[in-house]
Amino acid sequence: MRRMKLVWRRHRRLVPALLLLGALVGMTILSACGTEGQAKTSRADMIKRGEYLVNINGCNDCHTPKIMVNGMPEPDPKRLLSGHPANMPMPALPTEPFDPNGWAVRTTLNLTAWYGPWGVSFASNLTPDQVTGSGAWTPDVFIKAMRNGKHLGSGRAILPPMPWPMIGKMTDDDLKAVFAYLHSIPAIENMVPQPIPPAAAQ
Repeated sequence: MRRMKLVWRRHRRLVPALLLLGALVGMTILSACGTEGQAKTSRADMIKRGEYLVNINGCNDCHTPKIMVNGMPEPDPKRLLSGHPANMPMPALPTEPFDPNGWAVRTTLNLTAWYGPWGVSFASNLTPDQVTGSGAWTPDVFIKAMRNGKHLGSGRAILPPMPWPMIGKMTDDDLKAVFAYLHSIPAIENMVPQPIPPAAAQ
């Protein structure tokens, strides 16, 4: 008993230091957990915001193949934002020249291919597939493309009916949210055809 008292007297000054150290360790762990939780919440909020923006801007109208429901084309949820189907046969193109006073645009029943004075354009695969979709893009490349109207930000022109001038007016945060959502959906392998220039389309 006497020995225990001696040990206690010798080391009692260490007790507050040990308690303080324990509290600091605990606070560090809680802080790290809180930061990680906030990051997860922030990412989830960004994806949710991106989904909202994609839906209200009608991206599925062109970039998602359709299924017929009660005689009306509706986006196929199994092919969400996968672009013009690679295996879809190309319909015969009109042979008459465009009439400046008449109809100027035609589309397929899928609404994923469009024919106009610019030739034929095909809706891109926006899913995060690494080879055929947006998997290799970065947020900066996506923002640059929407601002400049150029494929991958500096390539060929983004053709009608893609409303890039309107989408390009979104804030950087909104465009990053759209990009985050596009990279959260299932990747679908679908190699969309290259655009057909006007001379070849007529």
